[in-house]
Amino acid sequence: MKILIVDDEPNILMSLEFLMKKEGHKVFIARDGAEAFDIIEANIPDIVLLDIMMPKVDGYQVCEFIKKHDSYKHAKVVFMSAKSKEADMAKGLELGASLYVPKPFSTRDLMAKVNGLIREISGAAA
Repeated sequence: MKILIVDDEPNILMSLEFLMKKEGHKVFIARDGAEAFDIIEANIPDIVLLDIMMPKVDGYQVCEFIKKHDSYKHAKVVFMSAKSKEADMAKGLELGASLYVPKPFSTRDLMAKVNGLIREISGAAA
């Protein structure tokens, strides 16, 4: 699986990149939404782990970009955000996210959820 991790928090990027690579995935990282656009266009990820509050372009805008383009809309989007109000979660899901994981989160729990999405994708491809 090709997984893009988009977050402006270096510790989150490093730990998730390590875990995803350990699972055998091809991992791309972006430190803001603008950087994410370039990576999405060049690599078409299967799963995008996405923070909401970032400089330049926020996660909601990145999700909209993914879901509006035929080439990328198959990608599963997982929001990871400190914005954990019901309205924030509803907005993320309305924009097409598959999951919304409030920060702080357990990396083990997040990995379990990502693995569930991978099984979903693999099952659909079979």
